[in-house]
Amino acid sequence: MESTYFPNRGLISLVVVMKDGKTAEAGVVGNEGFTGTPAVVGLSRSPLQSVVQITGDGFRVKVGALQNTLESTPQLRLLLNRYTAIRGMQIAQTAACNRLHGIEQRLTRWLLMTQDRVGSGALPITHDFLATMLGTDRPTVSLAAGVLQKKKLIQYTRGAVKIVNRNKLEASACECYAVIRQYDGELGSNKPAR
Repeated sequence: MESTYFPNRGLISLVVVMKDGKTAEAGVVGNEGFTGTPAVVGLSRSPLQSVVQITGDGFRVKVGALQNTLESTPQLRLLLNRYTAIRGMQIAQTAACNRLHGIEQRLTRWLLMTQDRVGSGALPITHDFLATMLGTDRPTVSLAAGVLQKKKLIQYTRGAVKIVNRNKLEASACECYAVIRQYDGELGSNKPAR
């Protein structure tokens, strides 16, 4: 790991890559966070590969520079440690969701999490990409997206998904989205103790 990335806009997927090349998404990062969380605690490697899924802009910080800065800024260290812990809890919830819930619920959770991070209901993503991130195949994602479209929750075209009824989409999501959103709220609403 050479650098950490702090996105201002866009979406980065945190992906586990298996020996055979298969991948599964473990989490997403938007402007609420950063990639390279192991660097905050002095680790030089991560089991997660960071893949930009929706382009944007942000800051790249060399790991050494970040670690040097953290030595002299305990408040920043506390905030990044807090984010690292919460990111771990979100990854655990995502793992449980991927194991215990059906594709329609997983797709709903992913769309809501993505909209939360990019601030737009129009998401430039393909069914192939969604299949890779959700650990399934394209036809399964197409069927799930078709169900959501019939319910008038989303519209999808080639290369794009648009959320058209956020409230009903949230209502149809599994409990995992609410848990992850609660963790997101803890990032911004609770100030670290002194």
